[in-house]
Amino acid sequence: MKVIAAFLVNTLCNFAIGLLVARFLGPAEFGRFALALAVAAVLQTAQFEWIRLAAIRFYSQRSRDEQPDLRSTLDFCFGLVAAAVTIIASLAMISGHDLWMPNTLIGLAVAASIVNGVFDYNTAMVRARFDDTLYSRLVLTKNLVALVCTAGGALLFHSATMALLGVCMSMTGSLLIFRKGMMDAGARSSLAKPELARLFFRYSAPIVVANLLYLVIPLVNRALAAHVYGYAEAGQFSLAFDIGARVVASIGSALDVLLFQLAVRAAEQHGAERGREQVATNMGIVLAIMAPTCAGIWLTLPSIEHIVVPLDFRGPFEHYFSLLLPGHFAFGLLCFAVNPVFQIAKRTRPMIFGAIAAAIADMLCILFLPAQPASLAIAQSCAMITGIVVLIGWAATSGARFPRARDVAATIAGSLAMIAVLLPLRAMPPGILVLLTQVCAGVFIYVAFIAVFDIAGLRGVGFGVAKTLRMKLA
Repeated sequence: MKVIAAFLVNTLCNFAIGLLVARFLGPAEFGRFALALAVAAVLQTAQFEWIRLAAIRFYSQRSRDEQPDLRSTLDFCFGLVAAAVTIIASLAMISGHDLWMPNTLIGLAVAASIVNGVFDYNTAMVRARFDDTLYSRLVLTKNLVALVCTAGGALLFHSATMALLGVCMSMTGSLLIFRKGMMDAGARSSLAKPELARLFFRYSAPIVVANLLYLVIPLVNRALAAHVYGYAEAGQFSLAFDIGARVVASIGSALDVLLFQLAVRAAEQHGAERGREQVATNMGIVLAIMAPTCAGIWLTLPSIEHIVVPLDFRGPFEHYFSLLLPGHFAFGLLCFAVNPVFQIAKRTRPMIFGAIAAAIADMLCILFLPAQPASLAIAQSCAMITGIVVLIGWAATSGARFPRARDVAATIAGSLAMIAVLLPLRAMPPGILVLLTQVCAGVFIYVAFIAVFDIAGLRGVGFGVAKTLRMKLA
């Protein structure tokens, strides 16, 4: 539970820091900041994601003790790629050619991609060996430093450049403080094996290609917004997208950090069939958490905007967020509920076809929808929904296991009941009292459904958590 608590705190911190940066920078400068971070995310995925994914799937406490060549190979690959990227980026920046973004932003985007890649790679290995204490310290320290450096840089300088420097400093500081706990004593470059590197790449490459396509979709949409409607409009679009994506991704990751490792352990210790059964159970849990969460966010959106969103972003934030939310929900289920079906089976190539279908849907929507900023948000949601539909169909034809129909039905019924009861409150004047009323009522309604129908086995989990808390308080 400690790692899930760390993820929830990380979600709140990312949410707060993102809003602070947007407030201090303003729409236009925040548009530059967000575009640079989107470029960094694409670069990081292209460069390092295959290594991180291999670490999650193949690295464990047992491999740490018994296979030092595995960690050695992962480290060697990461260092080699990082060195190559640094050299190529440096040559490109000093070549004198005009690039599509200012050189300073491009340089910081490359730096952020490398630093964030190192951070995600190390935290993935800490997660894989279930070191919850070290993981929590890494994440919390990163957020504390980010609050000072990223938000502070935006406040003092009102500059996207200084805020991006703060992003890099936050992750670097956390890694330096806890570097000893992340090292494996037996790992050294001389033990790296080319055959292991090829195995890692074959497993991860299809996932990376798919993830790149999913990242390129919002990047292209942001770039179009900046080019056609200006950086200020891109900033409005970006804040709504970033906050929604971070919330959904953080919730999904908080579940995935535990659930996928349980599936890997089940497959490793009890065979492939047990691994598939665990993935099906995980799928039901992710849906049971993600559906009411997204519904609750939409129901409380007017009050959330009124309380926390900077004044310059109000109005467009709720508009864009509402249009993007179905896509965030679909993408969250795709990443944390459907993709594991293919990952646990080590047959990841179908994920590419889901991403291709999503990219095609995005392009078609942009071509045929009216030429207005809102169409970019609609196109993005349609793209993610298309991607998950294609992958669910592929998984079904491949004989994948799915959650029980009664759990899916109970999740939908509970979410709809929550919407029906709370919808009148959405029209009330927004404020903290309305928000607290909505949250308390929504939690009560959905927990009642869990208690009655034991959705995805969460009733037993809740009793277990309550028992643990009582023992600690006693």
